[in-house]
Amino acid sequence: ARVGSTNISADQIRAYVAALGPRERAAFGQDPNLLSQAVRLMLANRLVLQEVAAKKWDQQPAIAEQLDRVRESAVAELYLQQVSTPPASFPSEDDLQKVYDANRASFLMPRQFELAQIFVAVAKDADKAAEDKAKKTVEDIQRKLKAPGADFAALANETGEVKNGGELGWLAETQIRPEIRTQVMALAKNAIAEPIKLDDGWHIIKLTDTKASYTRTLPEVREVLVQQMRSERAAMLRRAYLAELLKQNPPVINELALSSLIGGPTPAAR
Repeated sequence: ARVGSTNISADQIRAYVAALGPRERAAFGQDPNLLSQAVRLMLANRLVLQEVAAKKWDQQPAIAEQLDRVRESAVAELYLQQVSTPPASFPSEDDLQKVYDANRASFLMPRQFELAQIFVAVAKDADKAAEDKAKKTVEDIQRKLKAPGADFAALANETGEVKNGGELGWLAETQIRPEIRTQVMALAKNAIAEPIKLDDGWHIIKLTDTKASYTRTLPEVREVLVQQMRSERAAMLRRAYLAELLKQNPPVINELALSSLIGGPTPAAR
């Protein structure tokens, strides 16, 4: 990759990607445009740094002092990340199983419904004429749906606000508005509910399929669980490391002098 006389090598891009977290790397794999955008940003940063060097902007005393503080903070943070990283063997299979068993209830997937809808929008503050027009549209759709061989998807594309055959995909019951959920739960597969009037308009819902609630298995949640356990262990190791460091090197702070530095009331004046 190049912009002007600035180059970024393939090895530099690989190193950048390798330093990312698993989720970011997965996102780049799914959408190459994201990596392209990241490389463009890297090139832009290189151009900015060239301009900084040309103007010797970073050599100004105030800027140099800020950069020193940023560097110290970054070095300390990177070191803390290293010393608090759990070993690659953590968590063990036994650890995983114990945490999974203790939190099994949190892995419950609620019932899911595959839905499609024909939606006729009506503004919340619509006048009577608009309300009547929308209601007539809904009645016409109902009449067409009751005709032999009626095609719900075609009607959704033809008359509704939601295209793509009106498909909404799979939704957990907790994601469905109560007014709609009540009707959906009473439907048989491929049945169509009576029109439902909500504050945004009319909804004609079709139930395509249903999945019963179930508890996700350990293999299904393994990756997320491993990341969570490693993150929690890293935080614990970090706290323990800092606590031990301060125990071995007790800090001495002059609270009176410290308060005077920021212009606040001294402890004696409180």
